Amino acid sequence: MRRKKLLWIVPLAIVGLALFIFVGGELVMHLWNWLLPPLFGWRLLTFWQALGLLLLCRILFGGLGRGPRGPRGPRFRGCRKMSPEEREKFRKAMEEGYGFNSSSGEKATT
Repeated sequence: MRRKKLLWIVPLAIVGLALFIFVGGELVMHLWNWLLPPLFGWRLLTFWQALGLLLLCRILFGGLGRGPRGPRGPRFRGCRKMSPEEREKFRKAMEEGYGFNSSSGEKATT
């Protein structure tokens, strides 16, 4: 039973992925060709150039599926997981400005 289900899902997933890529490329191409040449005088894009632009944007701004990054990622500990000593040290550092003089941008000498 499970094997029959898998036999239908794999081809459907391949077709769905190909359709998703095609629609994404067409959407980028049509939006670019509709907006940018009349506004800025830029050249028209082909479908393959639009797919390349979409991939480039994904790499630059979306990563390649490496999971969450930034302050909400797994490496972020946050104040809730700090011990009381760590929390107090952090508060003290914030009050002192991490040793920098805020007016000149140079490290304070204490």
